[in-house]
Amino acid sequence: MSGTSLDGIDVAAITTDGHNRVAAGPALTVEYPEDFRERLRGVLGGVGDVPAVEGEVTRLHADAVAAFRRRYPDAPVELVGFHGHTILHRPDERRTWQIGDGALLARLTGCDVVADFRIADVAAGGEGAPLAPLYHAALASELPKPLAVLNIGGVANVTWIGSGRDEILAFDTGPGNALIDDWVRRHTGRNADIDGALAGAGQVSEPHVAGALAHPFFARWPPKSLDRDDFRGFAPSDLGPADGAATLTEITAATVAAARQHFPAPVREWLVCGGGRHNPVLMAALARRLGAPVRPVEAVGWDGDALEAQAFAYLAVRSLKGLPLTFPTTTGVPRPMPGGVLAQ
Repeated sequence: MSGTSLDGIDVAAITTDGHNRVAAGPALTVEYPEDFRERLRGVLGGVGDVPAVEGEVTRLHADAVAAFRRRYPDAPVELVGFHGHTILHRPDERRTWQIGDGALLARLTGCDVVADFRIADVAAGGEGAPLAPLYHAALASELPKPLAVLNIGGVANVTWIGSGRDEILAFDTGPGNALIDDWVRRHTGRNADIDGALAGAGQVSEPHVAGALAHPFFARWPPKSLDRDDFRGFAPSDLGPADGAATLTEITAATVAAARQHFPAPVREWLVCGGGRHNPVLMAALARRLGAPVRPVEAVGWDGDALEAQAFAYLAVRSLKGLPLTFPTTTGVPRPMPGGVLAQ
């Protein structure tokens, strides 16, 4: 998995039947070289030398699989789920673009590869995102419900899981780490607000938060999804570095809280995965706003850094079996939709 935060590649192994039987194996994160990260950033939106960067991202994934195999020789790899990297997501135009060459990765790794997970869903009229909800539901099969699983990557998304069989709702809630990361990078040169240090030194501008919440996306009924840069205009032009970081962090928490209006029933707790759970300022803002316990997914024995990569391994198995990857309540697709393209 190469996520919208542009930080690197997460590799994770699972054993699964594609239903509720899931056994998590080891995981590995490989950071992108800084020069490649900038080249990848340069093709966001589908501009620049996309073919060259696509070749690079594929080879870096092959290197990551090789590094995983060297570190964990007792974890045999039979199938690879390859998400690639999203550079454009416009489901209203029936367009989504994940760069990464599944056939090349299959040749480089010597493994069958399932890629292009989102295309069939978007072509059928779905949002094409989020795609991890079925995996969240499989992991949570024995947990008390209703439950919300919140993933805070570059974009934030939530999976609401109800008490009944197949009761699931999923959608993007709004900005995750992307606006914060871009702000910190612009003002300090660092790639992220590590430990929320910059935000913790600032004051939240409530007018900016209120202005963000007035955006029509948050009142729109789900399913719904976002591109990484859809809310670039939320970045305040009239605040200093610390106050801006504090305000953007609060906006992420506030837009997550706004998602509750769409839930069929209140949740017993929120489980948080993705890089955002490492930010104590953001986690404190979520706890203050959500009105229910907020815990990192490690509290229930999940690996929050590996979860998205695990999800695409799970979806790869479902794809091989012809099982649906998305549903009307997860992406708005008209009917349960299989997906993925197999490369051998």
